Amino acid sequence: MIRTQMDTEKAQTRLRLVLYPRAETAVRSGHPWVFADSVKSQNRPGVTGELAVMYDRKDRFLAIGLFDDVSPIRARILHCGKPATIGREWWLEKARACLARREGVVLNEGTDGARLINGESEGFPGIVADRYADTLVVKIYAAGWLPRWEEIEGLFREVFSPAHLVLRFSRNITGVAAEMGIVEGFRGEPGDETVVFSENGIRFEAAVRHGQKTGFFLDQRDNRARTEELSKGRDVLNVFSFTGGFSLYAARGGARSVTDLDISRHALESAERNFSLNPSLAAVERHAVQADAFRWLEEAEGNYDLIITDPPSLAKRESEREGAQRAYARLNAAALRRLRPGGILVAASCSAHVSADEFFQAVETAARENGCPYRELWRSGHAVDHPADFREAEYLKAVCVELG
Repeated sequence: MIRTQMDTEKAQTRLRLVLYPRAETAVRSGHPWVFADSVKSQNRPGVTGELAVMYDRKDRFLAIGLFDDVSPIRARILHCGKPATIGREWWLEKARACLARREGVVLNEGTDGARLINGESEGFPGIVADRYADTLVVKIYAAGWLPRWEEIEGLFREVFSPAHLVLRFSRNITGVAAEMGIVEGFRGEPGDETVVFSENGIRFEAAVRHGQKTGFFLDQRDNRARTEELSKGRDVLNVFSFTGGFSLYAARGGARSVTDLDISRHALESAERNFSLNPSLAAVERHAVQADAFRWLEEAEGNYDLIITDPPSLAKRESEREGAQRAYARLNAAALRRLRPGGILVAASCSAHVSADEFFQAVETAARENGCPYRELWRSGHAVDHPADFREAEYLKAVCVELG
């Protein structure tokens, strides 16, 4: 079994948590987190990283979770239902199942970049693993994984067979990791800090050591492909273009021109490099604008046939939700005013604190206030390699509307 010093049953009794009724219901319904104030009692002090067995008020088995003494989320659910043994074979089965869901569906001859493990929604709460060609990037968001890292790393290497493995931490656990002597970066043989991978036949670079998230935004792959189908003969504006993902797909789809709009010079330069990786797409007329997207849309001149708005999260906490809804309405209203008759808007949101219904309502409000007839072409959510099976995990949504 995968163990830490506090995990050995011979050394001491297994950590037992009894939950309050409301938490019992949440766990039984599939919610993956147990907060500290949901624990009615425990048999002894727990240590971050050990397994905790949870029971209801009638002493019936509920679940097994990864205990975390330094987080408000006191336990992250690994297994719920009937009692089970959490050992090496259990973990291997989980990881192999994750890989099987991608092979031939996401991973194929044209795509060697994908999310292989998506945290809570796939039985690895607080951890994600992304593949970029032969490099695996693992990002840990929960301190409970740190004492188990060596064992988990071995499992990932066995199942995913990467040539190189990069370990990264979220900001909230960097201090704990430092105390334990676990450092970010390449594990074992070092590789390239910028890795080139393929997505649906288009080549991109991923900054696997220091880029945002794990180096690239893999979650928009399907929406990029949908946008490609709309691009033929159109002048395309990519708002919050970042590294130009939507722009490359638009170019391959036959766009007449593509314009990248982003406040970051570094992002625009990365988009330029991505185009250089794809010589067959370099012939498209291209423009790059470094500016504040909201201000530029409202003040600059020029109209387009297809506009993509894909901003970073506009609500990083619940208190920002209402302001984000207004910002989405403002952003997309400005984009709609820049569309020519018959133009298309693809609007996306990655704000978990703004629900899909709230986001779609904000875009609908912007479209109505624009005063032109419109019709909705499609809506989308999470890609197959980014499953989300509880509310807090549901962050990505997009909608496409066409002006009449």
